[in-house]
Amino acid sequence: MNRLKSSPTADVLVNSRGPVPEGASEYAREKMLAAIAHVSSPVLAVRAQLTQAANPSASRPATAQAVVDVNGCPVRAHVAADTMFEAVDLLQDRLAARLARTRRHIGSEHRGGPAAEEASREHRGQGRRPDRQQQPAEERRVVRHKSFSLGRQTPEDAVIDMESMGYDFWLFTDMTSGHDSVVYRDGRSGRHRLASAGTVSPAHEAGPLLGVSSAPVPECSLDEAVRRMRLTGLPFLFFADSATGRGRVLYHRCDGHYGLITPAR
Repeated sequence: MNRLKSSPTADVLVNSRGPVPEGASEYAREKMLAAIAHVSSPVLAVRAQLTQAANPSASRPATAQAVVDVNGCPVRAHVAADTMFEAVDLLQDRLAARLARTRRHIGSEHRGGPAAEEASREHRGQGRRPDRQQQPAEERRVVRHKSFSLGRQTPEDAVIDMESMGYDFWLFTDMTSGHDSVVYRDGRSGRHRLASAGTVSPAHEAGPLLGVSSAPVPECSLDEAVRRMRLTGLPFLFFADSATGRGRVLYHRCDGHYGLITPAR
C-alpha cells in the first residue's frame, strides 16, 4: 500500500488485494491523478482498490474501484475487466465521466434552476424529509406495496444510485453473486454498508467503499417482519421472504405506517 501527495490538497492511496501484477498500483496512481487533473473544486482524497481474483480463469478476474472526495462529496466508480491494466484504464474513464457530471451538477446548483434541488441532494446526501408521524405500534399497517424488476449491478453502483436519488436504502440484485441485496448508510458511523440475502462476495468484505453488515439477514414472512419492525423501531428491515427466498424491504413511511418493496417475479 503506497501513498503519494498529488497536490497540497489531494492524497492518493492505492490498496491491492490478491495477486495484483507488478506495476499496476503505480499505474493506477498515475491514472487517478489524470482523472482528477481537471477538477476545479478541492480534491481532498482519492482512494482506490485493485483486486485480482486468485483463479485466473474466473470471468473478469480484475476489479478496480475508487472513491474521490471532492470537497466533501464522494464520487465513486467500480469496474471489472480481464486484466488489471485494462480495469485501471476503464476506471479512469468512468471516474472522469462521473467527475465531469459532478461539475455540471454543481454548476447547475450554483446557478439555480430546475436541476438545483436534485444536484443538491446528490452531492450533499439525503435531502430534508418531513418528520415521520407517530402511530401506535399496534396500529401500524402495510399501506403501500411496490414491486419492480431489480437491476443487476455492483454494490458500488447501487450506492451511487442510492445517493443520487437521496434514498435511505437501495434494493438490487448483485451482478456477481446473483443474490438480492441492499445498500444503506449506517446511521451511527455514516459509512455505506451492504447486506445480502446470500453469501457476500469476498471482494466486498473489506473494501474501501463500503462495509458488510454483520447482522444476519432474517428469513421470515411479512407478518414476522412487521413484528420485528414494531419491536426494534428500525427505519427499515431487509429480509428474505420465507416463501420465495427473495429479498424484500419493509420501511417506515412518513404517515407512520409501513411500505413494502419486493422484486417482480
